[in-house]
Amino acid sequence: MFKRLDEAQRQAQGAPVRVTVNGAELQCRQGDSVAAALFAGGVQACRDTAVNEVPRGPYCMMGVCYDCLVTIDGQANQQGCMTAVREGMQIERQMGARKVQA
Repeated sequence: MFKRLDEAQRQAQGAPVRVTVNGAELQCRQGDSVAAALFAGGVQACRDTAVNEVPRGPYCMMGVCYDCLVTIDGQANQQGCMTAVREGMQIERQMGARKVQA
């Protein structure tokens, strides 16, 4: 459903960045946000809602809606649209309600 524009493909610079998403390796572009890398890699859902466990994916891509929450390197509630990918990053789909630290 989502794909890169041809112009964006031509302007890509630097070595590819390898991350792990739900146990599978994903190669993405340097400078991508986690949400953009997931979209480009064909991953459409970042989390499941707390009430009905409905899959949700990035919506606003600017840090407002919180539909892109993922677990990154074991830390839950990370906004995928506001976090740049880095080599070796471990990204997992966030299931259920956010965990709020007291």
